[in-house]
Amino acid sequence: MNPESVVQRRFDAYNAHDLALFLSLHSEHIRIFRPPNVEPVVVGTDALGAFYASQRFNKSGLHADLLHRIVIGNKVIDHERISGARDQPFEVVVAHEVVDQRIASTWFFAAD
Repeated sequence: MNPESVVQRRFDAYNAHDLALFLSLHSEHIRIFRPPNVEPVVVGTDALGAFYASQRFNKSGLHADLLHRIVIGNKVIDHERISGARDQPFEVVVAHEVVDQRIASTWFFAAD
């Protein structure tokens, strides 16, 4: 599976609120960054699962729309509009690094 396919499956699992599939697409050592923080805010699939179970997939209206995607080697960069996580939809840029057919690192850049 190529990097874009991995990220697309993650995107689809996110919109389906399928936590098991979502987690299976990440390395067990996944590192999530939210710049300007230089240290990861989430490390490992256990922490990732706890966050998405309690902060995202518990929101029935949660949905992402893909506005644009760029693929450069094993990097996949998505521009998304997220609805249902906050009172108003918001946009993010999400950059994924795919290693051995799993997402190894992700950076989230919010518009606000």
